[in-house]
Amino acid sequence: MRTGNKTLAFAYLRLSNEEAHSSESSSIANQRQMIRDYCQRHSIMLVREFVDDGYSGGNFDRPAFQDMLRQLHDNKANMVLTKDLSRLGRDMREASYYAEQFFPEHGIRYLTIADNFDTAHENVMAPFQFAMNEVYLRDGSRKVKDVLRSKRENGQYCACPPYGYRKNPADKSRLAPDEQTAPIVQRIFERAAAGDSSRKIALDLNADSVIPPLKYRVLFRDDFSPEGAARASDLWNYTTVKRILKNPVYLGHTLLGKSRKVSVKSKKKIAVPQSDWAVTHDTHPPLITQTLYEQAQRNLGRGQHANRTDRDIRKSIFAGLVFCARCGHALCSCGTVYKGEREKYWYLSCTHQRGDIANRCDGVRIKYADLIEVVRRDLNDLLTLTDTQAEALARATAEREQGASERTARQARLQQAQSRLLTIDKIITKLYTDNAEGRLDDDRLTRMVEALEQESASHQAVIAELSQTFPPQEDTEERFRRFFALTKQYSQIDILDRDTLLTFVERIEVGPKQFADGRRKATHRNTPYQQSIRISYRFIGEITTDNAQVLDASCNF
Repeated sequence: MRTGNKTLAFAYLRLSNEEAHSSESSSIANQRQMIRDYCQRHSIMLVREFVDDGYSGGNFDRPAFQDMLRQLHDNKANMVLTKDLSRLGRDMREASYYAEQFFPEHGIRYLTIADNFDTAHENVMAPFQFAMNEVYLRDGSRKVKDVLRSKRENGQYCACPPYGYRKNPADKSRLAPDEQTAPIVQRIFERAAAGDSSRKIALDLNADSVIPPLKYRVLFRDDFSPEGAARASDLWNYTTVKRILKNPVYLGHTLLGKSRKVSVKSKKKIAVPQSDWAVTHDTHPPLITQTLYEQAQRNLGRGQHANRTDRDIRKSIFAGLVFCARCGHALCSCGTVYKGEREKYWYLSCTHQRGDIANRCDGVRIKYADLIEVVRRDLNDLLTLTDTQAEALARATAEREQGASERTARQARLQQAQSRLLTIDKIITKLYTDNAEGRLDDDRLTRMVEALEQESASHQAVIAELSQTFPPQEDTEERFRRFFALTKQYSQIDILDRDTLLTFVERIEVGPKQFADGRRKATHRNTPYQQSIRISYRFIGEITTDNAQVLDASCNF
């Protein structure tokens, strides 16, 4: 359908959720009436209305707006009307492009009723109008952030309730246990604490026809669009189980602000350093105890398999705890059975020494019984410390950590990356402003923004790594107090088992064998050697800088 010389107009109406609560004058009904009255007074044929109700003006990826563009490409109209420029959009660069370039280039007259913008005339004040609309957008974003920050600081839960909870009917900003799903969460933690893997837990939930979290929201709690509901799976997977197991909200704490948008104009989110998360304790009823949560965390990803009940399989208590000091890969069970002897020929060996692996490790191996004895002996030495000796050890460690520069260097790198991210955000905003005002062409803008976004991604990776690997430490003496509170439960460890090991030990690193006279290999039976074993304990890490236990032994081929 060609428009010819007739004036055929499209009306575009938009209202964001924030504006709906703050301004009656911007309502869809008000916009519609103003445009219809204008068309009637000026004998303009209004062909169709396009409405985006509940969409922000910060971007132009709106369904009705995109539909209108397709209709304009098909020559269904030669005029577009909005109440004012802010209805078209508040992004200064994009709004300026459509109003001053796209519409005129396609022979479409664009005009606004309230602020007298008309592409048929010169619009001297247009740059200031576009800029003020963006200022409104940024100011609105700031106000929303301030409100959310205030709610977080007061422990109010301003996000979708997690699986196991619902909004408290008496206070919508608080959480209350969901009678239908809270028992499922408790079951997941109990199974994880007992040693079941996330995959096995997911399979068991599917076998019992338990509805997974997103599907539960679709069926019983939230309103989803047909497209959104179609994405909800009917099955649990191990990723969903892990996400539940790692969430401290089930301890009764509110944890928000783990990510943020790159900028007010972008939907992309980046991770926020753990030190900047908004954590408020004891804001709602917990579903699990601290002990159960910690036990589940220790077993999470430890490689506990159902076949450990098989009598023919060696049941190592060190799964997921022992690593090669050379390459960092895990040590796993190996060995043989000779004349019925299983324990005598049982070893833990590096998994990264196969011939088909690039940069393979030279190999680290330790006798299973020897490692048990070394760890048991070191633990018993700690159990025998008096309160005075434990306090002295804590003070000595604190003094050593105060003089260490490694953590300071990591913190400096973290702050540098965060500062550079903020600078990049400001640079990108300035580039878009220069482009909108004609000081920077589109091609150069695209190249510069792409380069900055690549740099931003690298800094985000650094922040995520440093925040995850080196979380803020508690006071040293407090950490020691927590560790030695665990030792009070034991008097002497005669047999080291898996539960005891997980209670105390975080990580063990085993070094290569060191032979006398610089030899690389044992040359005969009973060749003496030494082997370092570094033990990192829960809460306190390595107790001293030379915390490597040394195993003196001999090779018995």
